[in-house]
Amino acid sequence: MSVPGDPARVGVLISGRGSNLQALLDAAAAYRLGGRVAVVVSNVAEAAGLERARRAGVPAIVQDHRGRSREEHDLSLLAHLQAHGVDLVCLAGYMRLLSPVLIRAYPGRVLNVHPSLLPAFPGLDAQRQAWEHGVKVSGATVHLVDEGLDTGPIVLQEAVPVLADDTPQALAARILEAEHRIYPQAVRLVLSGRLVRQGRRLLEETAP
Repeated sequence: MSVPGDPARVGVLISGRGSNLQALLDAAAAYRLGGRVAVVVSNVAEAAGLERARRAGVPAIVQDHRGRSREEHDLSLLAHLQAHGVDLVCLAGYMRLLSPVLIRAYPGRVLNVHPSLLPAFPGLDAQRQAWEHGVKVSGATVHLVDEGLDTGPIVLQEAVPVLADDTPQALAARILEAEHRIYPQAVRLVLSGRLVRQGRRLLEETAP
């Protein structure tokens, strides 16, 4: 973990292009993240997000999951995160479910961004799910990760209207823009230590 006086350290797990990673890197560079990105780990060697990390001067590590159990893989992930003193773990297009091994090592300190207004449309292809259901409003959610599928407490959400002439692709692009806005805000909020959990609800403490 980070030492007193050192910015909080964020570890980011990716599997692909890393556009949400870029949003976090940009926020950190502008001192809007409340910490710094200390390491990026991908389970896919060809993930474009690895180059984003390298360009930002952030260690970029490939940890292939193939041929290993989920727990074995996550133990290796955990070793990388701990070696870089990570305080908060962010999933940014990471296409694997975490095992309890990693979640329990960072209780209340693993974040994910999801392209729907949870609890609606959890899981894969949430944008198409919303479009096919004919909802009028969808959006993006940042939530704490627990041992369920997109079931953790909600940190921030942003609504995105579903337009009459939308396609799943057009809707997904607008939701992605919302993800880029709220993910850095949610990281800053969690790192601030001002969130208080009441049941499933996360509430921000107000100044006295």
